[in-house]
Amino acid sequence: MSDTALPTSRALGQLKELLDAGRPLIYIRTAEEGRVELLVAEAAARLFRQPLPVYVWSVTEGMRGADGSVVAGTLGARAALDHIVASAHPGLFVLRDFHDPMQASADVRRRLRDLYTACFDKQKFVIIASPVAFVPDELSRDLALVDLPLPDLTELRAFLVSEGEALAAQGITVDSDPGTIAQLSAALQGLTFNEARHALRRALAAAPRLDATATRYLLEEKHLLVKKKTGVIEYIADPGGIENVGGAPILKKWLNERRRLFEMRDELSRDIVPKGVLMMGISGCGKSLAVKAIAQCFSLPLYRIDMIEVFSGRHGNPEGVFVGACRTMEELAPAVLWFDEIEMGVSAQNTDSAGSQGRIFAFFLTWMQEKTRGLFVAATANRIDLLPAEMIRKGRFDEVFFVDLPNDDERLDICRIHLEKRGLDPGAMGVERLKQFTKGWTGAELEQLVVSALTTARLENRDLTSDDLLNQTAKIVPLSKTMKEQVEHIRSWALDRAVRTAPRTQGQ
Repeated sequence: MSDTALPTSRALGQLKELLDAGRPLIYIRTAEEGRVELLVAEAAARLFRQPLPVYVWSVTEGMRGADGSVVAGTLGARAALDHIVASAHPGLFVLRDFHDPMQASADVRRRLRDLYTACFDKQKFVIIASPVAFVPDELSRDLALVDLPLPDLTELRAFLVSEGEALAAQGITVDSDPGTIAQLSAALQGLTFNEARHALRRALAAAPRLDATATRYLLEEKHLLVKKKTGVIEYIADPGGIENVGGAPILKKWLNERRRLFEMRDELSRDIVPKGVLMMGISGCGKSLAVKAIAQCFSLPLYRIDMIEVFSGRHGNPEGVFVGACRTMEELAPAVLWFDEIEMGVSAQNTDSAGSQGRIFAFFLTWMQEKTRGLFVAATANRIDLLPAEMIRKGRFDEVFFVDLPNDDERLDICRIHLEKRGLDPGAMGVERLKQFTKGWTGAELEQLVVSALTTARLENRDLTSDDLLNQTAKIVPLSKTMKEQVEHIRSWALDRAVRTAPRTQGQ
């Protein structure tokens, strides 16, 4: 191996480690066989003192060299292995979809074991590329099985440069500025090369040029592909800003401070980079709105994992679906990942440690500790008494916040926000008069107050007045009254277990 040839991408680095270790049999599980061949060609050219030849075998074409020439008599799987064993020269041999011959033929499996000995320390490497992982028991100690990670930014930049050159040759305007390439690469992060190529075609169909304006179309295609691939990850297109959150000064201060740390994540140690936050509280008090504001505050895309969909069974085994969704999100980082009503998936009362839900819970706890930097997890919970103690202890999340019923000032702030969103002047509506009539109301109930009053005025074909707002307060019974015992239980439970998003006022 060449000591000066350093890997330039995560996938090439992974392959280099296996080649450095002298592993003659490498099994790469991936549907991107074309990308595997590009990586192998790059490894053959860069990672050895003398470039090695690359051969590619398939059951339809036999063994082909880099120049496209076919090695006679190698159409069969056994014949291809015989050729590799007999070859007197070093080389890298890529076998496409070799899982079928291995599964069907005992002599192929035996010949692979012979090949391990024949290739060891002779700079002959066999690389099986297949979307299906099949490792026979007799080869389990000889085959190195790895999953090909999705292309990282380094690979995507090289891919965009290559695609840009091809498009420019067709007369399409291409912005080759490094800043533009970096922006487009970030938009394609989380996609395979084929998926990225389709996204580029979609962008070019909208505007026949490849520049920064294509970013929007690339992101749209990526979000559609992620939803289709997993079935449980939803992209939140317009999350809204922190200005839509009424009150919550403690939470807002915390987010603004952590935003600076998050932006510096490449310069900080892993322990300092913010990992996530758990939002607990009473239904309708703005937990979801606060999570959406985090994405805007951090200038990151927001994705939501639907725990009900995970356990629905429509997308496969819940455990596999959940793990796959989390791994997919790591590939999409940097991003904010929202687990809505997380207690549905990790309930302390319903978790069976031997069952699927128990395994999901165990995976989630470990994953929260070890997930990639740049993925900020925001979880919301209504039934906070159902959350296991392991979930809310320090270390899983950076902070556990409790979203309580809004105090006097917060209620007025919320009313102002909803009036302004509808083009109304809060000062002219006399919102101060609402303070004494809305004690114990949630943010959702205050929004409904504005909507109901405005509906009444519109039905009577007139403008909204402050009296309309006051009249509606008599028609809405807040949750704090209809579910008084449950609300008080939640508030008392969270009193010394979480940080409040706003200071508690007298009488609250």
